[in-house]
Amino acid sequence: MTLNLEKDLYLESLRKSYRKKIWRKFIKAIRDFNLIEDGDKIAVGVSGGKDSLILCKLFQELKRDKSKKFEVVFISMNPGFSEEDLFSFKQNLISLNIPCEIFDSNVWEVAFKEDPQNPCFLCAKMRRGVLYNKVEELGCNKLALGHHFDDIVETCLINMFYAGTIKTMIPKVTSTSGKLTVIRPMAYIKEKDIISFMNRNEIKPMGCGCSVEAGEKDSKRREIKELLNTLEKKNPNIKQSIFNSLKNINIDYVMGYKKGNKNG
Repeated sequence: MTLNLEKDLYLESLRKSYRKKIWRKFIKAIRDFNLIEDGDKIAVGVSGGKDSLILCKLFQELKRDKSKKFEVVFISMNPGFSEEDLFSFKQNLISLNIPCEIFDSNVWEVAFKEDPQNPCFLCAKMRRGVLYNKVEELGCNKLALGHHFDDIVETCLINMFYAGTIKTMIPKVTSTSGKLTVIRPMAYIKEKDIISFMNRNEIKPMGCGCSVEAGEKDSKRREIKELLNTLEKKNPNIKQSIFNSLKNINIDYVMGYKKGNKNG
């Protein structure tokens, strides 16, 4: 695919119409958490959804900006997309000027076979493993994922409500193998602004494509999203408060914790 980023209207939209709500927040996260360094070779994970597509455009704009000296490749795992979804995905890549390598995997087949009613946990775990291996094969030292502000807030509540632990996605973390750094440069970007960008630019992203995303099975994330939407009606700042709390933990008031004893 021949790229012509100089005349890319989507990049212009990021720089102009969405400079404050998306571009500046992307740059702020990179600076705040030191996500990109000169010499990095970064793989961007592309699912075909709105979040990963805009992440690709943000990286292309950063590359054009030349403020950082890094390499970037775009990769996507096909976990079992339908032919229709895969065709739609490829058409989006062409229209958005994103050179992406798509490789096949049987993740959905295995996850739904092992746990037909609640395949999401196993699916996510397997997707990470397959993607990490591919990124390492390509010689990349970092993997960028399209998780945003709302994902971080929702994940916090999912873990509290259903796993009994306080943790969430963080902007920078070392993979389990220790060979890779996972980064989330969209940590400050709100989902509503991503949706606005997609609508304004008439981009029709692909959904997850599985029966859970289609609403045919229960989804803990969907439950939390609906709860937060309800709570926002009375307190519009509730998501921001939850997000802020994840950076403002008073360890002296965590049950079981004693100073000088990490194990409580």
